[in-house]
Amino acid sequence: MKVDVGQKLVQAKLVTEDDLRRAKQVEQREGGVLSSTLVKLGLLTEDRLLSFLSELYETPSIDLDHAEIDPAVARIISAEVATKSQVVPISRSGRTLRIAMANPANFFAIDDIKFATGHEVEVSVATEAAVKRAIDRLYDNAESMADVMKSMEGDELEVVDTTDNDTDNGAGSDLAPVVKFVNSLITEAVRRGASDIHIEPYEKRLRVRFRVDGVLQEMTAPPMRMRAAILSRLKIMADLDIAERRLPQDGRIKIRVMKRTIDLRVSTLPTIFGEKIVLRILDKTNLALDLTKLGFDPAALEHFMKAIHSPFGMVLVTGPTGSGKTTTLYSALSKINTTATNIMTAEDPVEYNLEGINQVNVHDSVGLTFAAALKAFLRQDPNIVMVGEIRDKETASIAVKAALTGHLVLSTVHTNDAPATLNRLIDMGVEPFLVASATNLILAQRLVRRVCAKCREPHVLPPEVLRELQMSPEQAATATFMKGAGCYDCNKTGYRGRAGIYEVMPISAAIRDMILARRATSEIKMQAIREGMLTLRMDALQKLKQGITSAEEVLKESAPDEFEDGDPRNG
Repeated sequence: MKVDVGQKLVQAKLVTEDDLRRAKQVEQREGGVLSSTLVKLGLLTEDRLLSFLSELYETPSIDLDHAEIDPAVARIISAEVATKSQVVPISRSGRTLRIAMANPANFFAIDDIKFATGHEVEVSVATEAAVKRAIDRLYDNAESMADVMKSMEGDELEVVDTTDNDTDNGAGSDLAPVVKFVNSLITEAVRRGASDIHIEPYEKRLRVRFRVDGVLQEMTAPPMRMRAAILSRLKIMADLDIAERRLPQDGRIKIRVMKRTIDLRVSTLPTIFGEKIVLRILDKTNLALDLTKLGFDPAALEHFMKAIHSPFGMVLVTGPTGSGKTTTLYSALSKINTTATNIMTAEDPVEYNLEGINQVNVHDSVGLTFAAALKAFLRQDPNIVMVGEIRDKETASIAVKAALTGHLVLSTVHTNDAPATLNRLIDMGVEPFLVASATNLILAQRLVRRVCAKCREPHVLPPEVLRELQMSPEQAATATFMKGAGCYDCNKTGYRGRAGIYEVMPISAAIRDMILARRATSEIKMQAIREGMLTLRMDALQKLKQGITSAEEVLKESAPDEFEDGDPRNG
């Protein structure tokens, strides 16, 4: 018997009909489970959903993400039965087997389990998303990293260097240890939420690292003798030339991991001890396209929304590599993507495919530069144009002219903060009057790690850290500082996920006059703050006070504000 959980949630007033309709649209477009989609969209917490399910089915609940499941118990139910019935075996006592399932009213599945195992069955309820995660964890086809590493320790394995021919080194065989290692490596990286995998050769060892929440973490590495085979396997998967060792190469791999389609961007680089390979993991399920969930201050979000809904002008996003600029731009495009608009993007490379948007990969080697793409776009009747990066005078000039001739232009520039972007454009050779007229808004951003929600606890900052943060004891007394103790969820780091810190500078009439007068960046910054702009450090301190991030992250990702004539907010 299938219970309509969505309607039951509406009846319990935990979500609205509009929430449910929105979640169903996302579910149809991206796949997944309705209740999980409600959680993903921030319309319901997983804890509240679990509590509701327990009340609905009058069944004890279990948090599967933190449950210790004995592998021997897991083997009582086969992977096929567990996947078909969506059940997870938890524990066994005598002839009684305790299982978790999202729908305890599915009596047919329970009877199947009884028949298949010969056990009496006790049922606990868990969320559908948690059940799927637990099944992936227990029954994934890829072997655990520990098992694969163990299989590589013996001397019976003969490694064949395939760099001189087009064969697969047994890569087509699922029994080849190198294939098992590569599959397990990618699966483990996706499980941990890593954005990149680094495989680095040194003189006497091979190092493997995952970048999780912006920080590299070293993993157990395979034997050095596996280096050539692993590299060849990845090159074959990415359709690269396995015989080419002297030049860098770029490729892509598309695979299914844990029932999700994942794109991997592959880059090889010759080093003195062999080729280093980096895999960028592009998991669309992790792409948050809801601007309200990115962590904007309400006033800053209002300014940003107004700018991207303007019929023309330029909106620029600035920040270092890995600061979330792409996510912000994609989120903005998703917000303004309608059937009435023609949106075109030039990217290097295209990271995520967005429905309804014309996306172009730039190729400098064949002359398809950002500037060339932008020129071509303007002959394609666009309403909105996104240019991956403004890096030279030609691209800047075309972007400015497009913004002044009735197009909305979104792009990125590499500068340290929002005010410095204006002078960067002028330094490229764009006239100040054009910069002043074309620019609507500039957004600078960084990413800070979030304190793990599962293990966070109150924390008192020492006086020396408060001084470094330029925070008075009185200000500290009104704040709630949090620190992660370290748990299974966050891999003992105390952090899980990341939040954006933003510096949003609308170009007001006063700032336009200052641009025309070629006033210093510091003066423009002071004026923007007087008009209500939060600097990166100010926004980071707000998130610190709210317990979202830590002092360590604030100090690492935001520079202190230095005012020659005192804080402009004080008059």
